[in-house]
Amino acid sequence: MSIYFGDVRQIGYVVSDIEKAMKHWSDVLGVGPWFYKEDVGTTEFRYYGNNSQPPKLSIALANSGSLQIELIQQRDDAPSLYLDSLKRGGECAQHVAYWTADRFDEYAKVLHERGYVEGHGGRMGTRGRFGYFLHPDLPSGVIELSEMTGGKGEYFEEIRRASVGWDGLEPIQRRK
Repeated sequence: MSIYFGDVRQIGYVVSDIEKAMKHWSDVLGVGPWFYKEDVGTTEFRYYGNNSQPPKLSIALANSGSLQIELIQQRDDAPSLYLDSLKRGGECAQHVAYWTADRFDEYAKVLHERGYVEGHGGRMGTRGRFGYFLHPDLPSGVIELSEMTGGKGEYFEEIRRASVGWDGLEPIQRRK
């Protein structure tokens, strides 16, 4: 647990084939069900501080206990840390995330004071903000801050509840 941000709530993986990754996690590792959105509809996006074209993203979310697993496939070539990670190391665990309902700016300030820069950030629709932060001494250690407002917290709780006692049936829940 971080003395600054609390528990790590999510591990995010960048993948080249999200369907294959969901199948592996559910069939081989027994994690699910997956809440899958083919196009998450990013509405605001910054890449290293500059407004940028939002990447077209497919995202799948599931829980293993209290830890959320996120699978991310970018379906275009818009600049993002997702593509940067794929180019640098291929498919990999790309970030850990801390969640907050009301301390996003405070948490971002703590990261900035410790030498982190926002690599990319933005918002998806009316849901809370997100920011991915990097440090030059640990470029592979991406930290995401995720604001749990605009229904995001309730959605993530729905995903967690669905994982409790999941029987392996209907491993992928497709969402619009």
